[in-house]
Amino acid sequence: MDQPARDATQDYVAWFRNSSPYINAHRGRTFVVMISGEAVQEPGFHHIIHDLALLNSLGIRLILVHGARPQISARLSAQNIYTRFERHTRITDAAALEAALDAVGAVRLRIEGLFSMGLANSPMHNASIQVVSGNFVIAKPVGVRDGFDYQHTGEVRRVQVDAIRRQLDDGNIVLLSPIGCSPTGELFNMNSEEVASTTAIAMKADKIIYLGEDTGVVDADGRLVREISPQEAGQLLAREIIQNPTTERQLTAACHAASNGVARAHLVNFREDGALLRELFTRDGCGTLVTRENYENVRGAYIEDVGGILELIEPLEAAGALVRRSRERLEAEIKRFTITERDGMVIGCAALYPFNDGQSGEIACVAVHPDYRNADRGRKLLEHLEKRARSQGIHTLYVLSTLTAHWFQEQGFAPIPVDELPGERKSLYNYQRNSKVFRKQL
Repeated sequence: MDQPARDATQDYVAWFRNSSPYINAHRGRTFVVMISGEAVQEPGFHHIIHDLALLNSLGIRLILVHGARPQISARLSAQNIYTRFERHTRITDAAALEAALDAVGAVRLRIEGLFSMGLANSPMHNASIQVVSGNFVIAKPVGVRDGFDYQHTGEVRRVQVDAIRRQLDDGNIVLLSPIGCSPTGELFNMNSEEVASTTAIAMKADKIIYLGEDTGVVDADGRLVREISPQEAGQLLAREIIQNPTTERQLTAACHAASNGVARAHLVNFREDGALLRELFTRDGCGTLVTRENYENVRGAYIEDVGGILELIEPLEAAGALVRRSRERLEAEIKRFTITERDGMVIGCAALYPFNDGQSGEIACVAVHPDYRNADRGRKLLEHLEKRARSQGIHTLYVLSTLTAHWFQEQGFAPIPVDELPGERKSLYNYQRNSKVFRKQL
């Protein structure tokens, strides 16, 4: 009866340990989190507030931007007022502005109220979080575009960076609404996605996170896209693959942020309990990452990668799939290794050992982490080494394998007898391991 509880505890401990690098990496960083109006209406919205409070307690500097689109629409509908949208932007007349002020004020107060909870035996007990709102965003009118007068619809003119930074330095959470003030004292209804992306750029934020209705972005085949560049995302938007208008707006804003200095933009589903924490504190997350950086790349190994390579290959060495290598040997041979790195973790490795003839060499120590197989990572490692071999004038590659013979044959290696190994390698052949030998002409 106790076994399931022990398993759950072990899972929790493992998750907590694996999250510790992210806790350290995120501390002191500035994150902008955009909360859609749909998220605010969810019955479980208080769980999102609890997760945001946790981020604050871990030392993350938070700027929250809330939406209110469905709340505004509901108030207008109750008054039988129709408003027009152009390019996903509401044309705000005087009546719509009053509805927007009413809705935005209600949403802002609800969020502030939830952050003020301090009941015993609740996640917010003794949290003592200060949420600060104000005229941090200066607006200007959209004006007349394509013949349409947007009236009281505005866009961001300027973000009061220094004022926001002072609040963050004091440990406060800054809450921004999609209502902006102009220097003339007028109020304008703004696009919350634009407020979030423009603020993230102005604040030089480390991340911007959009909590929306979808898990992230899906491709034409309906598969979740884990990582995408702004250029690739732009192509998806141009092909009109994304059906949900909220996701379309968020992806457009994420691309804007990622193309203008924000290192990473995330799209996650607010309906998935704990999605925000999973996205930030697990290696693979649960949504879509928009970034100009390479979240996963293949590169030559450095001495700092030795520990990660050892952690990767030790289980395979224990199983007899790889020849054992000591840390000292790895350090001496590190320049021969190529690795696949995913968000700072070594998830694949392989090595190229040139022979003395200068025209042939051996591929060895090919390994991919069990959680990241079946995605062509081994093939990409091999392609990288083959390119490296060609640049060194190597025309023939050999490989010895006990368990992955078929895979190497699928990559173009042909089986050969041991006697056809070059002399220097043949003299080192371990007949006890009885490895199969393969060769490939480049």
